[in-house]
Amino acid sequence: MPSPRSVHPQDDLTPRQREILDFIRNRLTVGGAPPTRLEICAAFGFASPNAAEDHLRALAKKGAILMTAGAARGIRLPAPPGLPVIGAVAAGSPLLAVENQRGTLPIAPELFSPRADYLLQVRGNSMSGVGILDGDLLAVHRTVEARSGQIVVARLEDEVTVKRLQRRGSRVELMAENPEYAPIVVNGPLVIEGLVVGLIRGGRPL
Repeated sequence: MPSPRSVHPQDDLTPRQREILDFIRNRLTVGGAPPTRLEICAAFGFASPNAAEDHLRALAKKGAILMTAGAARGIRLPAPPGLPVIGAVAAGSPLLAVENQRGTLPIAPELFSPRADYLLQVRGNSMSGVGILDGDLLAVHRTVEARSGQIVVARLEDEVTVKRLQRRGSRVELMAENPEYAPIVVNGPLVIEGLVVGLIRGGRPL
């Protein structure tokens, strides 16, 4: 039995489909919004929006675009494969909010155990004692639970930090791995955003 093809979704596009896909990308990059069917018609000289719709459906079937039914500009490009990279986190915003994302790194989530859901860029050297340095990327598994002693991504009010979770009875602390940083005693709400499951430095997992 022949092995399944391993191809990029765009490898089997027709020349016209590639042109339309490039047009969509350009409109998203330059104008910040996808084109409407009428705009595609005008750009390619189609007689009716139905012709544009047929091409869009073919692109969606091949996985080159995503379409939202009933929306005039409901055309999106699929997220590239890999893990999203989270940079500086905007105060109070969800960790994976668009404004926090700095792109995608082509690394398989299954490379880590448990599997990673995103990469978080480290700021500062509070965890340098365990080899986590400023600028490193941490592979993080999304979870709201963690055991004492594990390194976690935690949210205290509007601040997101990476520390070692320490529970002593009812006392909860977030411990740095650098003697220059004092433990953070948790007196208010603590939200566990994820568990650190790996480290990437220079584009390669360590």
